[in-house]
Amino acid sequence: MADWGPLLPQLALLYEEVLYTIHYRLGKPEDNHVADAEELYAYVQKVHAHVPEHSVIMEQVKELESPIFCLKATVKEAKGILGKDVSGFSDPYCLLGIESKSQERAHQENKKRLKAVVKDLIPEDQIHRTQVINQTLSPVWDETFILDSDVMESVRHKLGELTDLHGLKRWVLLAGFRNDLFTALGFYTLSLWVQDLHCWDDQWHLLEPRTETYPNRGQCHLQFLLTHKKRATTSSRTQPSYTVHRHLLQQLVSYEILQHQAGSTAWDGELSRHAITVLYLHATQKDLSDFHQVMAQWLAYSKLYQSLEFNSNCLLHQITSIEYQWMKERLRPEQKAELAESFQSFLLYGISLIRRFRIIFPLSVPRSTERLRSLLRVLVQMCKMKAFRELCTLSPDLPAMVSEALKSGTTEWFHMKKQHLKPMMKVGMEENGKALGKLLLEVIGDLQQCNKTWNKFFISEIDSSMSKPTAESLFQLYMSLQELYQMKDFLPKDGSLALSDFHQWFKEAVPQWLQKAYTIALERTQKAVQMDQMMPFGEHNKHSTSTVDLSTCYAQIVKTWQQLNWPDPEEAFMIMVKLVEDMCKIALMYCRLIKARAEELSQREQNEGDAANRLCIVVNNIKQLRLLILKLPSQLDWTQLEQRTGDIINPEQIQHTLHNQLDSTISCLDHEIRDVVQALAAKLEGGIARHIQELSASHDTREPEDVSTGPLLSLVVPMLTALLARPRSLLGLLWHHTLDVLSAAARQQVPSAQHYRKLLELCFYAEGCGLPLETLHTAAFQSLETHLALCSASSRKLIQKYFSNRIQQQLDTTSEKYGAVTIKVLYRPSEQKLRVEVLNAVNLIPLDSNGSSDPFVQLTLEPRHEFPEVVARTTQCKRNELHPLFDEAFEFLVPPEKCRQDGACLLLTVFDYDTLGTNDLEGEAFFPLSRVPGLGAGEEQPPSTRVPQTRLPLTHPKPDGDEILWLLEQRKGDKEAQAFVKLRRRRAKQSKEAV
Repeated sequence: MADWGPLLPQLALLYEEVLYTIHYRLGKPEDNHVADAEELYAYVQKVHAHVPEHSVIMEQVKELESPIFCLKATVKEAKGILGKDVSGFSDPYCLLGIESKSQERAHQENKKRLKAVVKDLIPEDQIHRTQVINQTLSPVWDETFILDSDVMESVRHKLGELTDLHGLKRWVLLAGFRNDLFTALGFYTLSLWVQDLHCWDDQWHLLEPRTETYPNRGQCHLQFLLTHKKRATTSSRTQPSYTVHRHLLQQLVSYEILQHQAGSTAWDGELSRHAITVLYLHATQKDLSDFHQVMAQWLAYSKLYQSLEFNSNCLLHQITSIEYQWMKERLRPEQKAELAESFQSFLLYGISLIRRFRIIFPLSVPRSTERLRSLLRVLVQMCKMKAFRELCTLSPDLPAMVSEALKSGTTEWFHMKKQHLKPMMKVGMEENGKALGKLLLEVIGDLQQCNKTWNKFFISEIDSSMSKPTAESLFQLYMSLQELYQMKDFLPKDGSLALSDFHQWFKEAVPQWLQKAYTIALERTQKAVQMDQMMPFGEHNKHSTSTVDLSTCYAQIVKTWQQLNWPDPEEAFMIMVKLVEDMCKIALMYCRLIKARAEELSQREQNEGDAANRLCIVVNNIKQLRLLILKLPSQLDWTQLEQRTGDIINPEQIQHTLHNQLDSTISCLDHEIRDVVQALAAKLEGGIARHIQELSASHDTREPEDVSTGPLLSLVVPMLTALLARPRSLLGLLWHHTLDVLSAAARQQVPSAQHYRKLLELCFYAEGCGLPLETLHTAAFQSLETHLALCSASSRKLIQKYFSNRIQQQLDTTSEKYGAVTIKVLYRPSEQKLRVEVLNAVNLIPLDSNGSSDPFVQLTLEPRHEFPEVVARTTQCKRNELHPLFDEAFEFLVPPEKCRQDGACLLLTVFDYDTLGTNDLEGEAFFPLSRVPGLGAGEEQPPSTRVPQTRLPLTHPKPDGDEILWLLEQRKGDKEAQAFVKLRRRRAKQSKEAV
């Protein structure tokens, strides 16, 4: 590149960029564009008048590598196509490709055939295909294809090095339309000759061939754009296309404005044909969207407006276009920051002009009022934009800003006039009087101009409601009066401040204030969830960003309550009810939105591990929300409110309206957490089940270390990493579900226990993301082995284990919550008889309506399959007794070896006799037969008088959660197991009803 001396590097690069754009121009010029390249070169040379040696620089640009030319084809839609199905419709799709010269000759021959289609004329690997639209004659595709790369490179090799697309004049584009039966519906050929195709072409085309049988095959809407790829200029290689285009636009517009000012004419915002042509060529070659072009125009024009004078009306088009397309386009963070900065900069500059409107827009200068009106319109429309509200976090109050600018500007103008009219030297009273009179005349004249001219502009353009108090302004006034009223104690004792009931003046505005607070919080919460990427917020947090925004929303509502500080207790209570109701509604809405957001992201990515991780984030988010809700009573100071309303509102009403509402919301949140955790556990179960299936399919021939664990770890590791914030609740639930899956596998006799140990370590150690290995080895593996042993045991062994567990629970129980029963037990080896004396029962639960019970005791030897011949025995029923004395003895004929077995026990069940219905359960006690005196090896039978009394606390069976009962219940074909489960479930039901 030539030595341009002190020329700024940015301008040098732009000059290279614009010459390259003109040199590699594509397509047929538009009617309103400049067709002559030399004319364009002369124009840009004037724009860059400071650049010497234009011809030398031009030669250097020509030496740069030429770009890759691309054809961007968009198949929009079709209409009036043939119906080829029996239904009268078709299932059309479009095939798109570029036909070479050799293929063109074949095409001329095939064109005589009515069923010629693209796939018959172009190789398969060079064809692009749209989706199939079912059962329609007016399909809409809106699909875009880039026809370049391999196709264009092959052309380049065949035709030699190209400088433009003239070498492609023998190539044609074929668009073929077919239905699902592979019947041709028609095709369209389009020449790629540069003299025929514009850079941007958007037309409806007739489908061929049109015959006497089918004179109308329909039409197709196609769009074509000729673009560049891999441009060799420095700007294109180092900067985003949008940034380069904005700088070029700013330079050309600046030149156009200065040209008008040099001719003593005001620029109206219209660019010359030369500037329009250059910008159009650059935008199409760089494939810039309409939105990015209009945004570049706004950035350039709004910046130039702050340094060069021109009509601000031209900015309205950019504002309107940005607003219309805002939801359709996504900007990078730096582009959003750039756009936000331009809004703020223009707003501040516009307000500074308004502050000095008497000087900037003097009535003595023609069209000043139109210029001011135009500026006000731009400011108003800009502040109403969605883009402005979303990007500028502190949305300004434009009427308030304008009002403040007018006040400060008027004060500045007055002091300037006063200083200007002030005599330079000390003079007498007469001279000072004259100066004061002139100042007075200036003020009166300004008042007349403002009243006659300026007021209507500001009121009509900015906001017709400027003179009316808004909800926000009333709230500010309320707080100011509140602060003033709090200073009443500093007044003299004989002074008075007529503000005692000032809050009544604002009573009608309170609902608006509360609705405003709710609406703002609701909208911020919705936006926070929409922006939430469901990733942990920070290194030590397990919840995502939306909870931070939600916390801020709640804090703002709490602040509103504190600022209100409403004096009337009863009305303050109603305000509190409304605030709590709104915050609870937001909480429940947040649960729905965050679950939907997690589902949306999971469906988009289709990754099971990430989906499970997002569910963990959902759980942690709702837990965090739960904590926020629980803090509300202290943050809103319910205690003080209850004290203030103690003489007016019943405490039960406060409990019903505030506490119950909060409890109901907490219950809903807990339900949401349980639902998500169940879904999370199901995902883990699915991963484990697939892994077990893989192990089973391998016939257990591999060692555990050889098993592929990647898919399972990809699911488990992120899950445990996210859940470790709540290890007791969530990991415990997952542990339970994991055991369930493994037990089901064990019953099917799939992989060995060694594989299960390895699998358990994978799931709950998870490469260091889960529980410590020490915890697993000392507790978890033992539990697993016990669990697996139970799964493989027979039903009778499980029943024995059940009674062993109940005996151990009996031995560990010290509480007599349900009462106790006292017995004496002795075994007589010579007679092989077990003697049981039931002495009494104490502290029984009253189960009858009269506050008492009718107790009796049932004695059985368990398990039943070990003592099949022994029948149950019962004591007499004692009426209306809670401390019955039985003093009855029973003998059972049983061999000693049966009594010594594990789980063998005497079951004493205390019932309350019911004449009409089923007997009610008072409780049950388990006495291990292995501890009966006289059953020890070589032990002599003690005298009955020396047999100790045993006091057994009564217990109640657990309603659910017993692992052994669950395993027995799964054995549907085992009648003995089902009968035992039915008995224990009935006993558990009786226990629940008694309690």
